[in-house]
Amino acid sequence: MESAAFFSSQAGRIITAPRQTRARFAIGDVVRHRLFAFRGVVFDIDPVFANSEEWYQSIPEEIRPRRDQPFYHLLAENEDSAYVAYVSQGNLVPDPEGGPVDHPTVRQLFESFKDGRYRMRAALTH
Repeated sequence: MESAAFFSSQAGRIITAPRQTRARFAIGDVVRHRLFAFRGVVFDIDPVFANSEEWYQSIPEEIRPRRDQPFYHLLAENEDSAYVAYVSQGNLVPDPEGGPVDHPTVRQLFESFKDGRYRMRAALTH
């Protein structure tokens, strides 16, 4: 399988990933974590794990996800706060609420919310 490489500032190193991966979710999708009580909107996708080794090792081994799957950057919220989350594809499911996400950064990245999805600001797309 062909691969590509990119520099991850979070990991502080070059990441090698397959040229083609199948992301289940897209930028603007509202998702929910399958184990923990939070939901969020996808604002970026890594084709494979691209965070620091310390971050990865901090996840308890019995629930640690595989590295070779897409990982999603989320503007996340729970009952107590809003934050940025980094979650493996295997730990995400579509959000059945379908409503908007109450995160202070949403308006900076997205211009509208329609039919359960956000639309990225045109100036931020490529």
